[in-house]
Amino acid sequence: MIVAIDGPAGAGKSTVARLLAERLRFRYLDTGAMYRALTWLALREGIALDRGADLGRLAAENPVDFDENGRVFVAGVDVTASIRRSEIDRVVSVVAGHPAVREVMRARQRELGERGDVVIEGRDIGTVVAPAAEVKVYLVADPAVRAERRRSERPEIGVDALATDLRLRDAQDAERMKPAADAVEIDTTESTAEEVVARIEQLVRERAPA
Repeated sequence: MIVAIDGPAGAGKSTVARLLAERLRFRYLDTGAMYRALTWLALREGIALDRGADLGRLAAENPVDFDENGRVFVAGVDVTASIRRSEIDRVVSVVAGHPAVREVMRARQRELGERGDVVIEGRDIGTVVAPAAEVKVYLVADPAVRAERRRSERPEIGVDALATDLRLRDAQDAERMKPAADAVEIDTTESTAEEVVARIEQLVRERAPA
């Protein structure tokens, strides 16, 4: 089974997807981490981030992988912590915006997803990467709440800067951030992660093969 969880930054995707995967004993696939890993590698290799074709080749030659604990690897390096730094935050949307990059990443995401029993979170999982996913969820939240959640994750960045960053990321991701027609939309503004996980788990139980 594939559970697809989409939504904008700060809606709670990562927390919810990780907890849900643990509860269901599924694998957890953070597609955003894949784009971050490629961004990290491009910066290390000195590849200009406006060169989509070059970045696409870099992605194809260095497939991102995850271990059983969800740690992220690219080019033989564990980049789990490195890809969460603010310098990656600022430019990852540029890298992810290149069609050549998305083509390679989506193929890799499908490859990883086809192994089954996985919770995949991102921007376009239910619409593009795994349109046949048995469960599709689209998380939303009030912008102020999203900014506050991001601030707790990135205390080194000011509140105003984070709010601006969210607006820019939403604008850049607008084309990809569309819920699938059959996705269940969940507003996480006033819900705890555990409450959201319980709701999705119920959907999974209802749609699981007999």
